[in-house]
Amino acid sequence: MARSDDPKLQTTAAAGRDASDSALDGLTCWVVTDGKAGMEIQCLGLAEAIGLPPVVKRIQVTKPWRWMAPGMIRDPLATLGPKGDRLSPPWPDLWIASGRQTVPLSRDMRAISGGRSFTVQVQNPVIDPACVDLVVTPDHDLLTAPNVLSTRGALGRVTPERLKEAGAAFAARYDALPRPRIGVLIGGDNKVFRMTSAIMTQLTEQLARLAREQGCGLMITPSRRTGARNEAILRKGLAGLPADIWDGEGENPYFAILGLADHIIVTGDSVNMVSEASSTGKPVQVVQLEGGSAKFSRFHGSLRAAGITRPFDGDLQTWDYEPLAETQRIAAEIRQRLIDRHRRAVPQSA
Repeated sequence: MARSDDPKLQTTAAAGRDASDSALDGLTCWVVTDGKAGMEIQCLGLAEAIGLPPVVKRIQVTKPWRWMAPGMIRDPLATLGPKGDRLSPPWPDLWIASGRQTVPLSRDMRAISGGRSFTVQVQNPVIDPACVDLVVTPDHDLLTAPNVLSTRGALGRVTPERLKEAGAAFAARYDALPRPRIGVLIGGDNKVFRMTSAIMTQLTEQLARLAREQGCGLMITPSRRTGARNEAILRKGLAGLPADIWDGEGENPYFAILGLADHIIVTGDSVNMVSEASSTGKPVQVVQLEGGSAKFSRFHGSLRAAGITRPFDGDLQTWDYEPLAETQRIAAEIRQRLIDRHRRAVPQSA
């Protein structure tokens, strides 16, 4: 994951701004998480869309504090361990955080910073939303408050520019694959879903049939959660077919696959993956894994009802829909609030 000094990250963040945003010049932004990729991606996507290059802070909360409810922690800075990034002044103008371990920090950051930091918590903090300036959380969390901005799905880093750049970088890798090309995003086990061997076997057989009978090329990226056994099933079942399966070495072609695919098939265990796939405007079909929860059901039901995704039953379907652009919508709202806040703090000359 890119750190704050990554020139690509800074270029992308700058692209999120226009000339009218000069009021943001000189403002600083921190992205604060406990290092979980799914949380960090959402915060980075939001910071980039706002147009402020973020300094990435990955914290470590020590025992016993990491097990305690946020309300029991009175001095969150004192709970941070040496393996994580240290937090010290100068405090940022914009604080974007996500994850349970960051909640006590977000709750207190306005006071800690002397009112300098505008605090944004991504995902439901499970405390009074009024403790931070803004909460950004998915509709399926069913959280409402005056300072809550709800989104359809998760925030992400998909933009047309990023997909075009990634597609060009990986074009040579996929040039030999026939069309239509199917991007396949595979997750795996988590707290509520299981990727069983039976499900992986069925998915592999369905993909193999599309390659054999319809001449499709397959661009596949498994995740760490897919597991060695399931990945072995996938590789064996697609051997000799026009299928490129990322082996985990080097840069993940995830964005390139989203950019180059004609169709996208994604497992339903990841709100992030489904949301980012649905930000492309390409047909997105979702593979159901074993298990689930009420929140996931609300999420998937919302996308299906809006005509954005459809289930995958082995056959490709084609349709049009308005791509998700929730990250850009929320970023525009926060950008305007920052501009208004900065102008109030620095009165404009007559």
